[in-house]
Amino acid sequence: MTHVALQVRDLDASMAFYRDFCGLGVVHERADAASGKRIVWLAEPGRERELIFVLMPGAGRPAQADNDYSHLGFALASKAEVDEVAGRARAAGRLVWEPRQEPYPVGYYCGLRDPDGNFVEFSYGQPLGPGADPAQ
Repeated sequence: MTHVALQVRDLDASMAFYRDFCGLGVVHERADAASGKRIVWLAEPGRERELIFVLMPGAGRPAQADNDYSHLGFALASKAEVDEVAGRARAAGRLVWEPRQEPYPVGYYCGLRDPDGNFVEFSYGQPLGPGADPAQ
């Protein structure tokens, strides 16, 4: 997998969310030839050639229902980092899943809602990314 592309209602608000909460930075920005609208590629530092988030202006999609657990997932280096993200999200009115511990392979996680209503999970201790337990 090389990229995920999302239509967003407010490009600047989405860029700020993915920068501030997910640590993504702009690696490419251009105007679409047909519409003239900005298209932005975002990536985690050091992963610019592995996985890109493409944000493009559009209608977005209806906000996710609270019982729809579709989400983007980011692994963090510790439970403390999950708690820190949850605290910032709570203060910003974006927290939808309080931090919680679940049995392997789920680990410790919380969930946020991005500006378009998509859920974004931050976890520690899953079998991939930081905190992965190689013995499991």
